[in-house]
Amino acid sequence: MTTLPTLYGIPNCDTVRKARAWLAERGVEVRFHDFKKAGVQPAQLERWIAAAGWQKLLKRQGTTWRKLDAAAQATVIDAASAAALLRAHPSAIKRPVVEWSEAADDVTVGFAPEDWARRLG
Repeated sequence: MTTLPTLYGIPNCDTVRKARAWLAERGVEVRFHDFKKAGVQPAQLERWIAAAGWQKLLKRQGTTWRKLDAAAQATVIDAASAAALLRAHPSAIKRPVVEWSEAADDVTVGFAPEDWARRLG
């Protein structure tokens, strides 16, 4: 039995809704993890940063980032400082994050239908 992919996000996020609908239309079953309610474990956040890079994981276009003062924004200079900010403000994580398998590097950030279609074969 294979493990289901896990889609991490926030249910009311438009991009997460589009991603979930896209997967459902293709009959792809996924587990959904609401990281605003259930949080993100530090080890998991480190895995995502290692797989995708902290720059890609940090959603600088979002409201959460824009509401931070300039001093807080300026502290984000590397993976460790980004991880600290994302633990404190999970809404600043770009969504959705999908763990496609148990492999540490099998993680995508953001909704990319073309890439997802290739993954699903």
